[in-house]
Amino acid sequence: MTGSVESGVPQVRGLRRWASVHRWTSLASTAFLLLLCLTGLPLIFHHELNHALGYEVEAPAMAPGTPHTSLDRVIAAAQARRPGEAIQFVSFDRDAPDMVTVGFGKSVEAPFEYTKFVAVDRRDAAVLNEPKLNEGPVAFLFRLHTDLFLGLPGKLFLGAMGLVFLVAVVSGVVLYGPSMRKLPFGTVRHTRARRIRWLDWHNLIGVTTLTWALVVGATGTINTWADLMLKLWQIGQLAEMTAPYKGVPRPTQLASLDLAVATARAAAPGMIPQVVAYPGTAFSSNNHYAVFLAGDTPLTARVLKPALIDAATGRLTDMRAMPWYIQGLFWSQPLHFGDYGGLPLKIIWAVLDLATIVVLASGLYLFAARRRLPEAARVPAPVAAQ
Repeated sequence: MTGSVESGVPQVRGLRRWASVHRWTSLASTAFLLLLCLTGLPLIFHHELNHALGYEVEAPAMAPGTPHTSLDRVIAAAQARRPGEAIQFVSFDRDAPDMVTVGFGKSVEAPFEYTKFVAVDRRDAAVLNEPKLNEGPVAFLFRLHTDLFLGLPGKLFLGAMGLVFLVAVVSGVVLYGPSMRKLPFGTVRHTRARRIRWLDWHNLIGVTTLTWALVVGATGTINTWADLMLKLWQIGQLAEMTAPYKGVPRPTQLASLDLAVATARAAAPGMIPQVVAYPGTAFSSNNHYAVFLAGDTPLTARVLKPALIDAATGRLTDMRAMPWYIQGLFWSQPLHFGDYGGLPLKIIWAVLDLATIVVLASGLYLFAARRRLPEAARVPAPVAAQ
């Protein structure tokens, strides 16, 4: 008997350490995780909300099969709407193929957060409206969710909180087994004190949403590094691809956008354009259109491949798959908000988000309730089980 007790002492100490790690990592991250869950809930439906609030536009109905006019004519119509401003990019939406969105800045180098948008019908080059994608309640929640209105420091801070949250989740899993091994899975002891009932619900919901919490926590943390990853790509692969043009002034007359897009599509059969970055922006060079193409399926549409087109001649100069870390970023962004499977997956994501809010709130309650207990009664559940 003595040997059995002595052999259990290291395990008890280990569980105490894990309990301490779980408690303090949870406390350190809970307030920010609650903020992220509360702001992330409406962001799951950001497209639907922006459309309902009038911050997005859609193309009017026309006869099926109505052909598209030239992109040069579309761009000219958008430029006439915002004369004197510089085109920064042209974006295509696979869910709205009859419309393009043109982004404008005071100059081609202007920060993208100040970009203004013009939506144009591809069939007749009619200007539809100016979608306010950087304005409104959804844009406010997005900035709060991604960087706390602090820019890169805010993103890195939230990324650190994401890592702390992942430690809290893993430590909670380590503690769950010993604490519940004498009870059937999913047991909620309704006849026990309120704190015990809440502990059982906290454990049950936590372990049920475990995979989702790990996925969303990990992808959210990766997304906070997006600016650093893109900067690394710009000074690495993009600089290498544009090195032959280093020091060459920007052409005064740009080649046809139709020609640039057609050249890129010919070099990547089966792929469709998603975004065209204009010469001088951070995603191209002074001498190139950067045509970012993607596959035509829901999964391959998330990973972009840039084709650099000489902005003076319309000739392809380089095209490469982006580095693994950028591809990982492209995969993580829609996965974080459940954008892969349409509305049904978004609803599932919302339910799991609400469940995580319950886990976080119950964790705060359990900590406060434990603090009110006498010192002798503050024994972690896994240690008591041992």
